[in-house]
Amino acid sequence: MKNIYLFLLFSGLCFTATSQVMTPEKLWELQRVSAVGLTEDGTKVIFTTRTYDVQENKSSSKTFVIPVKGGDPVQVSSYDSIYRDKHLSPSGKYKVIPKEVEVHPVTGQDFYPEMEKSEVYIYDDLNYRHWDKWEDGKYSHLFVQDVSTGEEWDIMKSEPHDTPLQPFGGPEDYTWNNDGSKLLYVSKKLKGKEYAVSTNTDIYEYDLSARSTKNLTEENKGYDTSPAYSKDGVLAWLQMDEPGYESDKNDIILLKKGEKVNLTKDWDGTVSSFLWSSDGKKIYFTAPVMGTKQLFQINTSGKNGVKQITEGQFDITGMAGQVGETMVVTRTDMNHAAEIFTVDLRNGKMTQLTHVNDEFYDGIELSKVEKRMIPTTDGKEMLTWVIYPPDFDPNKKYPTLLYLQGGPQSPLSQFYSFRWNFQLMAANGYIVVAPNRRGMPGYGVEWNEQISGDWGGQNIRDYLSAIDEVAKEPFVDNDRIGAVGASYGGYSVFFLAGNHEGRFKSFIAHDGIFNTRSMYGTTEELFFVNKDLGGPYWQENVPESYTEFNPINYVQNWDTPIMIVQGGKDFRVPIGQGLEAFQAAQLKGLKSKLLYFPMENHWILTAQNAIIWQREFFKWLEETLK
Repeated sequence: MKNIYLFLLFSGLCFTATSQVMTPEKLWELQRVSAVGLTEDGTKVIFTTRTYDVQENKSSSKTFVIPVKGGDPVQVSSYDSIYRDKHLSPSGKYKVIPKEVEVHPVTGQDFYPEMEKSEVYIYDDLNYRHWDKWEDGKYSHLFVQDVSTGEEWDIMKSEPHDTPLQPFGGPEDYTWNNDGSKLLYVSKKLKGKEYAVSTNTDIYEYDLSARSTKNLTEENKGYDTSPAYSKDGVLAWLQMDEPGYESDKNDIILLKKGEKVNLTKDWDGTVSSFLWSSDGKKIYFTAPVMGTKQLFQINTSGKNGVKQITEGQFDITGMAGQVGETMVVTRTDMNHAAEIFTVDLRNGKMTQLTHVNDEFYDGIELSKVEKRMIPTTDGKEMLTWVIYPPDFDPNKKYPTLLYLQGGPQSPLSQFYSFRWNFQLMAANGYIVVAPNRRGMPGYGVEWNEQISGDWGGQNIRDYLSAIDEVAKEPFVDNDRIGAVGASYGGYSVFFLAGNHEGRFKSFIAHDGIFNTRSMYGTTEELFFVNKDLGGPYWQENVPESYTEFNPINYVQNWDTPIMIVQGGKDFRVPIGQGLEAFQAAQLKGLKSKLLYFPMENHWILTAQNAIIWQREFFKWLEETLK
């Protein structure tokens, strides 16, 4: 995410005038590559590049095509004539159009039209806000248009439900069947309190001739998402079984001749995304494994189990399409933003197709990223990424950061972040220690699930095992160790601030959970805290989440400088969490700072805010660890 001064004196490391390292400003010079898909003839890849104008605080994009077999990209003004519009039915007779529809009254003007200047929302149920928006009575619906006549109708009628799913859903939430007679879509058809406490999305089938809707997944009470048909008309989708558990094992389900088959039931992993093979005999999918995200395949017959196709120190972040024995993917690692690669499906060999940022990276020093296996307190081995500064000298001592991942069940893989950017942290002279602690996918279901209800338990011990082991190295300055993180990582900062036995000299918490009781009372997706915190704090048997694992119960032990970052539009971890923590630090007389971004949500998304975030991040570390 961001950019600092162009001084080349970073974190006590003095680079020569000819040497270049990553800075926050440079990070925002990178072009961000996204794959759109393959052209209809399958010979070219369509992709976009997005660049940011920091001064204008805006972004712009360009579209290109490049041959799948390699070559020079060519900019195009439009790809309408070479790319199948997925909104059109296969016959071309109908088109699906997402539109926002006002369903029920919410505002003062809705209820009292004569009060034109009123500013009030009126609610009588939960789900009154979600992610970063207050409920305003409007919903995203799918309309079907008869292309020849222009007639269109709302297939969801006046239902108070969204498709695409909000706030992150897109075209993956709806698809035509192969003859265009039916439209499938994903929706969470619940209201109010039921919506807030449930993950129960279903896949619905809308019959265009009968203009009727059928629920295809009614028996499953967890997530059902991403419906897609094979060339032969077999339906597949992703499914989580446990109601209210957003990080449950994600399986691939097939609907064959009316029978539902869990294709990955016996595989000890969780699927991120999938794509039908062009012949309909296989499904390709991405999944986290051992601190990376890789490409896998499974036969639709279920025989021969899951096969891993790619292997290496990188992430496969998406699939754009298959041509023969070639899969087009996007790929990142901790030193490189996304580029497009091809994968030979027979042997996993990868070839870089786009080189949008090659020149940029050729001009800077890259970091060494090392994989270490570290013993945990319960006798297991934990993969930990260690990222070293450019021009690392093992004979010197370096300040070191323990990175605390959010989620809590999101993979700490070879991702490339534009805020929590390890390359940038290392370029500022820090060693970064990033443990794949309990709760992360890629090590089996048991490892992934362990963290729920145990936030201050084994995973915190995993963090300390990682930093204690790396701190034995002579190049780690034990008097200059900090801990940084966001979301659950921010919770981890607040918890460690009262339970670190002098290990850390500085903390940074972004949108972290400080008080689990008030978190339960103000967060919007209650299914998350019901699962991970163990339900409400007023139960007869109060869960440990509100007692032993609540950071506020250890504030009396706080004795270390702490910077707190909070987004004003973060309704997942609402503003009170950051304000409570800052107030506690101030009243205890600790060196502390509050960064408040009133128009940002759980993330920092705009260029100038992001650069200030980075500048303040490194300024704080400079003040407290140098």
